[in-house]
Amino acid sequence: MIYQGKQKIWSDYQKEIPDDHWYYVRSCIRQNFFPGSERMFLEICRNVLGRDFHETEHHTTCGGIAYHCDTIPQETAMTIVARQFALMTEAGYENYVASCITSFGNYTEILETWHEFPELETRIRELLWKACRKEFRKPKYLAHTSDLIFKYRNEIAEKAVHHLVNKETGEPLRVVEHIGCHYAKMFPSKGIGGAEYPYVLAGMVEAWGGNVIDYPERRHCCGYGFRQYHIKANRGYSVSNTYKKFESMEPYRPDMIITNCPGCPYFLDRWQYVIAETEGKTYGQNGYGIPVFTYEEVAGLVLGYDPWDLGLQLHQVAVEPLLDKIGIPYVPEDKYKGLDRKEIMRPGLPQNLKCY
Repeated sequence: MIYQGKQKIWSDYQKEIPDDHWYYVRSCIRQNFFPGSERMFLEICRNVLGRDFHETEHHTTCGGIAYHCDTIPQETAMTIVARQFALMTEAGYENYVASCITSFGNYTEILETWHEFPELETRIRELLWKACRKEFRKPKYLAHTSDLIFKYRNEIAEKAVHHLVNKETGEPLRVVEHIGCHYAKMFPSKGIGGAEYPYVLAGMVEAWGGNVIDYPERRHCCGYGFRQYHIKANRGYSVSNTYKKFESMEPYRPDMIITNCPGCPYFLDRWQYVIAETEGKTYGQNGYGIPVFTYEEVAGLVLGYDPWDLGLQLHQVAVEPLLDKIGIPYVPEDKYKGLDRKEIMRPGLPQNLKCY
């Protein structure tokens, strides 16, 4: 009976994701945290898988961070999003895919609100026309970029150069998957598997040879939480959330963490440095920490891309132990070379968290 109940819940949270022809919008913060991820997403979708993805330099932030931090009203955020939809309409697309989880939640909330209150949609259309003389059609389908890598996961597996497997033992890597809160917790029906059984990252890990591990705080927040970080006085609360997660996962000895939110990889990566420097506590093997990756970075590694072309040198926690464990080749001397292959500034090393 319990199994049948779970099967019913699972069937309710499936997504029929279109295969092609997407209007793509970047994230305002991902471009600064891990810029190689968005470039790799387009590289994989366009050049490896041959799909049509369109983007324009004219799109802006969705206003989600300001909205969730209570610095702009909802109508302002709606008008910003309406302009995004207008750009999609002008480009001739109807499938809309967002790189940012907060954007995905913001778009979903706005579309649901307009559905319930059509008079508000009419008001926003008027504001948009007054502001920039634009009109829009609502997306026929809205997705998050992790939905698409999930959809293409088996195609990526067929082209894989590496797998999430320990080259020495032949055992699957032990992988923690972390789902961004705004992906499924806000609107469970919009995420693959919903809030209870999200499968969007677990499906990738399994398709690429890894083993997803469960632990008590698996669905706990990464610690970002917008106002618990953006307000400086609240940052102790932010790092304590992250500390709680790491203390919970530590006994299960994960090899790596994979995430699908802009903030989550940043905070799970950077707060390990903070915890190490303030508490003298490190996680992972031999004091190197547990490396944290975006799903695009993991897909790129599986497909054989150079780790430094993926931007892995921007991570605080060393990625080299994980690369060595899988058997992914890399040139240590190239880690801090720019696009012109000249040496760029090297960061200072922490005292307690080991780095290469």
